[in-house]
Amino acid sequence: MEKARYNDYGSFLQQHFAGKVQKISINGGFTCPNRDGSIGRGGCTFCNNQTFNPDYCRSELSVTQQLQEGIRFFARKYPTMRYLAYFQAYTSTYDELPRLIARYEEALSVEGVVGIIIGTRPDCMPASLLDYLVELAKRTFVTVEYGVESTLDTTLQRINRGHDYATAVDAIRRTAAANIITGAHLILGLPGESHNEMLQHATRLSQLPLDTIKLHQLQLIKGTVMGNEYAQHPEHFDIPDIDTYIDRAIDFAELLRPDIVIERFVSQSPTELLIAPHWGLKNHEFTARLLRRMRERDTWQGRKWQ
Repeated sequence: MEKARYNDYGSFLQQHFAGKVQKISINGGFTCPNRDGSIGRGGCTFCNNQTFNPDYCRSELSVTQQLQEGIRFFARKYPTMRYLAYFQAYTSTYDELPRLIARYEEALSVEGVVGIIIGTRPDCMPASLLDYLVELAKRTFVTVEYGVESTLDTTLQRINRGHDYATAVDAIRRTAAANIITGAHLILGLPGESHNEMLQHATRLSQLPLDTIKLHQLQLIKGTVMGNEYAQHPEHFDIPDIDTYIDRAIDFAELLRPDIVIERFVSQSPTELLIAPHWGLKNHEFTARLLRRMRERDTWQGRKWQ
């Protein structure tokens, strides 16, 4: 049997659950401090939340309705499937504590839901909410995923992120110290970053108590500031072909601490919203191609980690 080339998310879930488990994205009706004027307006230059959300993930529906629609979609094929409520849209910890708790508890009350995943920003994790999540994690599966995007402050400023890398380090350390599964999102290929700088993200993140990481290729999306910038100055962007990105992702994985779970290497935006890159591969097709390249290079996650 071939050895595992990287620490994959499916195997991670099997350690926590018996049987199939599927994430269902939820729009909890939250906004973002980088949009409402608290710290900025316009949001991150790459962001269009339409790219994240399936059809049933609409804020005009209740949390229960969104989950039930998602469950109906999957249950036709997998009647015994169980589900993780994934609060994905915008900043899912950005509200008054009682309203946050009400939405999380509503999600967990839906039949078949066996845990919760909360996507948020590192500057939106107050101590009071973390205290609640500590208690919640004693009775169900809880993961907090932070949008880190880059470990370089110059990049974070350029994309109008609204926080620095030190803020991400603090949030990750506090969450992991509370014994909550802690994840990070990172974009490979943000403008201005060299290949070596992208690889340094792996080294820096490996020093943090992370459990999971999601890698995303840079996607230029219609209706975003970055999409408009690309139209005016394409020379500011390095848009790799798929084979170049695969080698970049493998180079990153080689430097990543081997126990960190790599949830995915790419994301998929709706074709009608995507400006570039157009690779034409589904996630599982990309992963198969990446694994084939790892075998060709005879390499694995953590091979160069020190």
